[in-house]
Amino acid sequence: MANELPIGGVDIPTHFERHLGDRTAQGLYRDPDYLDDLVIADYLQSIWQPLMASARQRSEISPELDAAFAWQLLQGKDRTINAFALPGGYFGIHLGLIGAVSSKDELASVLAHELSHVTQRHIARLISRQSEQAPWLVGAMILGAMAASKNPGGANAVIVGGQAAAAQAQLNFSRDMEREADRIGLGVAGQAGFAPSGFVSMFEKLQQANRSNDSGNFPYLRSHPLTTERIADMKSRIPEASKAPDSGNMEHAMVAARARLLSNASVDGLRSWYAEADPIRLEKLAPFQRAAALYGAALAATKLREFDKAQAYAAALKSLVASDPQAGAQWLYLHAEMHMAMGQPALALSLWGAVSTPPRTRAALLVWASALLATGQAGQAADALQLWVSERPLDAAAWQQLALARTAQGRTVAAVRAEAEVNVSQLDYASAITRLKAAQDIARNAAQAADHIEASIVDVRLRQVEQLLREQAVER
Repeated sequence: MANELPIGGVDIPTHFERHLGDRTAQGLYRDPDYLDDLVIADYLQSIWQPLMASARQRSEISPELDAAFAWQLLQGKDRTINAFALPGGYFGIHLGLIGAVSSKDELASVLAHELSHVTQRHIARLISRQSEQAPWLVGAMILGAMAASKNPGGANAVIVGGQAAAAQAQLNFSRDMEREADRIGLGVAGQAGFAPSGFVSMFEKLQQANRSNDSGNFPYLRSHPLTTERIADMKSRIPEASKAPDSGNMEHAMVAARARLLSNASVDGLRSWYAEADPIRLEKLAPFQRAAALYGAALAATKLREFDKAQAYAAALKSLVASDPQAGAQWLYLHAEMHMAMGQPALALSLWGAVSTPPRTRAALLVWASALLATGQAGQAADALQLWVSERPLDAAAWQQLALARTAQGRTVAAVRAEAEVNVSQLDYASAITRLKAAQDIARNAAQAADHIEASIVDVRLRQVEQLLREQAVER
């Protein structure tokens, strides 16, 4: 059977692995640390999509595996340095890692490595070690291992049966698997256009952390043990003339600053950014470091609702990034975010010029749609969002925004159906069914004629999601 991996006499079908991944991801969506920051998500996708395209071109991902797995990145606002692959093509990345790496190339090296664990079916091999366990137990053990990496005392609340050591074994790859993920990940990242030396510089960061006696901030080192052999192997595979990682990139510095801020958004944490942007200190920094400091200070001031400071920092940042299109796009979104926080949606809209043309990036589109709603232009927002979700049906944030737009239009059935799609996107089929049944009730009891087309869509979706819930229950 295609895409089944026989190991030790046990076959691990891709559908088994995907359902196990779905169950684990469902737990992550409910985790208080889960977030979908639009700016960071767009930045990650600017790395992830070239890596995926490269892996397909290199035949690391077969068409069957491509269709079977999710290939989704999930953000966690944890401050620790960590990233991980899960069954079924789900990948987690902590803001702590994004804030710690110095370049897009280094971040690509981590993502390419994790991607290669999945394309080489390493997780299936690990699951096979526990193949006599029920799938739900394996999933609980994986979640328990992840909880233990953040809070050792709380792991027992997640693990149902089994020991923490056994759970941790589900995430610890063998040395051979690590070397294979390094080798294949290096090829995937290089073909995608990222500097291969990003692997070495990232390894050197991790090695330095290892020498400093990791105190818990680097769980990545525990699940992916770093050895001198791995480092030497990577160095031997990279030509001496290879381009160095672009560590002076202003766009990356700004996104990394955002990640650090969001992972510690307490009042004290936010106020600490003002010291980072002190004029005397800024004079001693390279341009990309100044961009990071000013971006962080402007965002912090916005969240603290100290808008005079926010505008001053943003103005200084604008002049610094004027000649850098990618950094300028980050400034544009930050400025729109600031205007929305200040209750100035019309000014936010004006940043994108013609209101009739939706922005192209996800982050810009969703803040643009929010500004349209706030200025009474729900119809235009709904049209753009409907087109977006028709092409990206698992975008929970876009469905949530569409629900607001449909509510503003008075299209209640469509609004409740969009809320159900938010639940579907996060694999919560039971809640989705509840919302779809509510939409049916509204359509039947409406004083005026309901939208019959939308009501028909609700009926079809209800049957589809009920089937998804039955399949989910069988796998457990």
